[in-house]
Amino acid sequence: MKKKFIDLFSGAGGMSCGLEMAGFQCLLGVDYDATAIKTFQLNHEKAETIIGDLRGISLETIQEAVGYEKIDLICGGPPCQGFSTIGQNNHQDQRNFLFGDFLRIIEGLSPDYVIMENVTGLLSRRNESTLKVILDSFRKLGYRVDIRVLSAHHYGVPEKRRRSILLANRFQVQNLYPEIVFTDPEEEEKGSSLPTTVAWAFEHLKTDDNQMFNHDLEKAQIANPLEKKRLSYIPEGGSIRYERDQKTYLPPELWFDVDWEQLLERRFREAKLRRLDRAACAGTINTSRTTFYHPTEDRYLTAREAAAIQSFPANYIFCGTVTQQWRQIGNAVPPLMAKAIGHAILQLDQEKENMEKATDIPEIDSIRSRAFTYPKKKNKNSKSGKI
Repeated sequence: MKKKFIDLFSGAGGMSCGLEMAGFQCLLGVDYDATAIKTFQLNHEKAETIIGDLRGISLETIQEAVGYEKIDLICGGPPCQGFSTIGQNNHQDQRNFLFGDFLRIIEGLSPDYVIMENVTGLLSRRNESTLKVILDSFRKLGYRVDIRVLSAHHYGVPEKRRRSILLANRFQVQNLYPEIVFTDPEEEEKGSSLPTTVAWAFEHLKTDDNQMFNHDLEKAQIANPLEKKRLSYIPEGGSIRYERDQKTYLPPELWFDVDWEQLLERRFREAKLRRLDRAACAGTINTSRTTFYHPTEDRYLTAREAAAIQSFPANYIFCGTVTQQWRQIGNAVPPLMAKAIGHAILQLDQEKENMEKATDIPEIDSIRSRAFTYPKKKNKNSKSGKI
């Protein structure tokens, strides 16, 4: 029998998609974004959905939605903008307190397992008090809790996207995290597989019956003539961040009107005109469609291309405007990373009776030091970079 789960703060359903790939059954998705829930429902037809702020949703409402079934796992990513490493941290951001309602549902349903996904900034020293509250809260509910930073490209996603993944279980054994399957070229070990690339993603834009969704080329065109002209000079994998880049790629008449000496660290805060490289992983796909450009064509990516880089299947359809589609895709957990996490939890579920009880309560510094240590797979045979 499949393990059953509910997805709080589900968004478009990237975590749920991956967990279902791993063999779990999704019973419910909850999110305040009506368009994201429409996408979730379209792609998880057997699951129920609730639209609304979790602070206003009662435990009974959730129990009724799932028919009072036993919930084995609860997953979710409480909004994290309040302690993101992008921009200024804001400990008073009201979105931080949604964690309390996440915990309220966990306490009421007592699942065996919990997955909480968040930004890497959660582990920064300036957020130490927040992290301590989170860890202590789970322990008080009787959970063994661990936290690691995982990078999506280690699990077949053609994107270097790092996220904090908190795992908790009621059996008081150490949580298992997925082993690395794909390693960086500079870290390559004998028998390891190289990361999946943007080229792989672009080969998976069409469904098995040759359909392509969310691939609006017209909306991917660049309206600004100067931007498009500049882009035409940028080679695949190239970008402009330093003055030397500008001199390398652009003719003088297309140079940016900036005083490089006056810029902080004499560079742009973020690289401009970033063309993807088909032979490499992409950077983190975010909610803006103007962050990356097509490797060879003078345009932005389409929503489908971004979704493929996030490892969504070609038949996963996104609802709403192009802007809404990008917001859903950029906020999503990459399904293939979620799939790897799901497999690790199922492995723990099979082995828990033979595992030693974890009695240690690590200090914050110890947790932080271990969070970025990735377990490597011991026996790997393929070097293809394919999944």
